[in-house]
Amino acid sequence: REIAMFRPTIDAVVRGDPEAVLFVEFAEDDQYHNLRRLMELKEVMGALGFGWKKTGAKWGGVIEVFDPKLQAAINETRTAGLNIMMSMKEEGKPVSFVEDCAVPVEHLAEYTSKLTDIFAKHGTRGTWYAHASVGCLHVRPVLNLRLEHDVKAMRAIAEEAFDVVLAYKGSHSGEHGDGIVRSEFHEKMFGARLVRAFEQVKERFDPKGLYNPGKIVRAPNFDDRRLFRYAPTYRAENIRSHLDWSAYPGAGHGFQGAVEMCNNNGACRVLTGGVMCPSYRVTRDERDVTRGRANTLRLAITGQLGDDALTSEEMAETLRLCVSCKACRRECPTGVDMARMKIEVQAARVAKRGLSLHDRLIGYLPRYAPLAAKWPRLANMRNNVARLRQWSERYAGLSARRNLPRWRGDRWCEPTRIASPEAARQVVFFADTFNRYFEPENIDAALAVFAAAGYGVRLPKPPDGGRPLCCGRTFLAVGLVDEARREAERCAAALAPFIERGIPFVGLEPSCMLGFRDEIPALLQREEGRRLAAHALLFEEFLAREANAGKLELSLKPIGKRALLHGHCHQKSFAAMAAVEAVLSLVPDLSVETVDSSCCGMAGAFGFGADTIDASLRMAELSLLPAVRKADADTLVVADGTSCRHQIRDGSGREALHAARVLAMGLEASAHA
Repeated sequence: REIAMFRPTIDAVVRGDPEAVLFVEFAEDDQYHNLRRLMELKEVMGALGFGWKKTGAKWGGVIEVFDPKLQAAINETRTAGLNIMMSMKEEGKPVSFVEDCAVPVEHLAEYTSKLTDIFAKHGTRGTWYAHASVGCLHVRPVLNLRLEHDVKAMRAIAEEAFDVVLAYKGSHSGEHGDGIVRSEFHEKMFGARLVRAFEQVKERFDPKGLYNPGKIVRAPNFDDRRLFRYAPTYRAENIRSHLDWSAYPGAGHGFQGAVEMCNNNGACRVLTGGVMCPSYRVTRDERDVTRGRANTLRLAITGQLGDDALTSEEMAETLRLCVSCKACRRECPTGVDMARMKIEVQAARVAKRGLSLHDRLIGYLPRYAPLAAKWPRLANMRNNVARLRQWSERYAGLSARRNLPRWRGDRWCEPTRIASPEAARQVVFFADTFNRYFEPENIDAALAVFAAAGYGVRLPKPPDGGRPLCCGRTFLAVGLVDEARREAERCAAALAPFIERGIPFVGLEPSCMLGFRDEIPALLQREEGRRLAAHALLFEEFLAREANAGKLELSLKPIGKRALLHGHCHQKSFAAMAAVEAVLSLVPDLSVETVDSSCCGMAGAFGFGADTIDASLRMAELSLLPAVRKADADTLVVADGTSCRHQIRDGSGREALHAARVLAMGLEASAHA
């Protein structure tokens, strides 16, 4: 349940907090036979004393699943079982060495009980998954193989477990290969004569021992620490961390543990479906995938890449094409959070090397935005003068091929009057920097929707009476963590009175609002951050929640259009796309198609960089831009992300709309009806 990607599936099929879950699949062609066997299973469970009542029975029973989509999701969760277990945020991890033992099914319960006792004897526990139906329950005891004590425990557990398997006439390799971890036990399992036959076959076909040496025959001791990923000399540097990593173990106040969450499972190397990993999908280079970056970080913090590797040019190059999409946070089975780790690395680099002009312009955008917006014609000159475009690329690293966002003379300012704040139902509206200065019509649309639905809108005031509030996103993007923290503290102070009254605060920009749920708690490291996270909602999340509760009173009319929806990466990472689709469905007769796309490629400032624009455009061409070009003129292109809309406009010439504007169109149609 702790992994966002699997939480909806678990919540749909698991009641309470059971010690174990058994997935049973009936897959005959005749559906009648499947249903009959399902009824028999329920009868068997009842006969064994299981029931859903808390008294008079063993609590538990059968959850019936007929929906093919949910069945597929269950199978996906089961398939990811190993990696889910490996997502433990502690120094001990499930270790593979007795995981492939198989015994006859009639002995499985006794074998499981005895193995559990062996684990307890050595001060640990087992993690179980996989194939009960064939007597091959994969089990991995939790051990910390950096500790000599746990290495010795691993040896003892293996010897005792294999004795139990042998007693039941089972196999120590029921499904997988033998490898180093089991080859040294072959003589115990098969006898000396058969092992000698193995050696003779090896000598005949591979006399020089070139093919996979040390496996099956003449194997080294499996507990030789020189063979481990974490050798006896493995140590991580205790770097100064800038974010809160306390959920993880290890040096750097937990940063080491976060890096080591990667177990090399390779789920990030997929090329279709989901979001992860956008850069790998266009380069096909291991360096540009989450696994490659995590391994590089691990080698760097343990001194295996030389001094100052964390702040080196090589490390910067490793992270250069990471778009901070946060897909790995959701889609990686072990929850590797490369976007947050990139912030930490950039902060270390800034502390050592300072800021480039490019990063200074990006990071300090909220600070100079009020001034730039006063003279928009001057601020927009760069886009209109070829020489200025060239200079911006040469000196600031901003690609001359890109128009920068256009400063608006009609920037959004807090109105003197707004929908009645005395209304019984209230929201606090957070006007982000991007929509305020570049697309104020989105804010106007959102406020119109709130007014039509009868919500009183409150606008938080900066505690110092100065410039508008900002979430700090641009500062985080360039590693200016302390500046981002200052912005977060201003927001916390301004929003505190509303949060104390339980009023949700709502905003339009996914990277800003979801930052309140992700990075800002790691910045503030205190109760304010957790309270902000609990109350922060995207515009569509709030409306969908109100609609589900039967509280939304919004009269919309058909607008005579179809919609093509592209999800912001952070919306996908935080499972917020269902809310967008639900809210758009409030517009009568609006058919919504969601593009199966990864990152749009703009990713904040990423797509503006002279050294990243090519990768940016290639990401967009994977699926998003072809889908937009294919859509007819009557189709609205919908994208909540500011940078997503910019990329769509640059790559297709089509204007993309925030969902708030689509709802506002429904309001206008209602007004004219």
